[in-house]
Amino acid sequence: MDPSKNPYAPGAGTPPPELAGRDAVLDDAAVALDRIRRGLSAKCIAMIGLRGVGKTVLLGRIARDAGARGISAVQVEAKEGGALAPLLALPLRSCLLSMSRRAAASDKAKRALRALGSFVRSASIRHGDLEFGFDAGREPGVADSGDLEHDLGDLLRTAGEAAQARDAAVVLFVDELQYLAEPELAALIAALHQAAQRQLPVSMVGAGLPQTVANAGKARTYAERLFSFREIGALDAEAAARALERPAEALGVSYAPDAVDLVIRRTSGYPYFLQEWGKQCWDCAESSPVTLADADEATARAETELDASFFRVRFDRLTPSEKRYLRAMAELESDPRRSGDVAGVLGKPVTSVAPVRSKLIHKGMIYSPAHGDTAFTVPLFDEYLRRAMPAPAAAPRQQ
Repeated sequence: MDPSKNPYAPGAGTPPPELAGRDAVLDDAAVALDRIRRGLSAKCIAMIGLRGVGKTVLLGRIARDAGARGISAVQVEAKEGGALAPLLALPLRSCLLSMSRRAAASDKAKRALRALGSFVRSASIRHGDLEFGFDAGREPGVADSGDLEHDLGDLLRTAGEAAQARDAAVVLFVDELQYLAEPELAALIAALHQAAQRQLPVSMVGAGLPQTVANAGKARTYAERLFSFREIGALDAEAAARALERPAEALGVSYAPDAVDLVIRRTSGYPYFLQEWGKQCWDCAESSPVTLADADEATARAETELDASFFRVRFDRLTPSEKRYLRAMAELESDPRRSGDVAGVLGKPVTSVAPVRSKLIHKGMIYSPAHGDTAFTVPLFDEYLRRAMPAPAAAPRQQ
């Protein structure tokens, strides 16, 4: 079939042509943000899930829907080892500049812009490398103490007061929450808590890997009362079939039932992989319907493509010892894996490989769903490792 008409969209945060199985999350977010705008209480939302489940897509969709309803969306992506203040400065500046042009909120928005100037100046002193090309002056005594928690609280308070003056809301949309360092996550949670206590129209919708829940609880013990943690997982069979079939149906192309079954089985219902398999199925098929033979060929192509891109880019970030640890995990069939069993495959004591495990958690490659358990954050990564690396040598017998 014509590859120029291929409807599928595998990519980092690329919206799929059919956003299947996520209506409940979108509806809940819409209700929560509308309540915030009306000055009513609602928890912040944190979407939690593995790589490839569509968290970034959902975050973008919720932000666009919020913007269409008059909510100011401040969108940022946390970086590994990055600082929070530089991430917030420019998008929050754009939000406040927009508010300052409206008469109803002009004075308070300009005050919030000056508070942002103080915040940026204070942050530049802390970090030494923050540049900010806009200067609306500073607001003495507001967001200029040098303490991130205090200053961020001031900043969100002034932004919330500006939004309140125009019957609007300011919502932070933060992707990759797991990369925020504990002091910065603690400051963000505290600032949002203060805004909630003052009933200001300020909230957050975030997305992160599973370790985000533990990180938030460690940063602030009241995080579980401030946030609604929504688990975003693989699609069920019905939703996965819709995500695969409907984009093709819109172009007059159907799938044989056994082809659909194969794709769902091989992708385990993960949205990113459904897009990759769908793309390859389309390119393999000569005509409608897509057959089981087409899906078989597509599987080989999809695995080759993922091995060279999605999996490889993560594999190449690892040290040799980290690769060996993950390969030992891939040798075990249980999910999650017990840390002691992984050490056993490596033939080493648990304590000697614990630092490697910690580094892998920090890099976002694995997480601990429970004490002593370890699981991959990247679906199907164990299969990739078995293809890419030889099996580890058998551990020596304990005497």
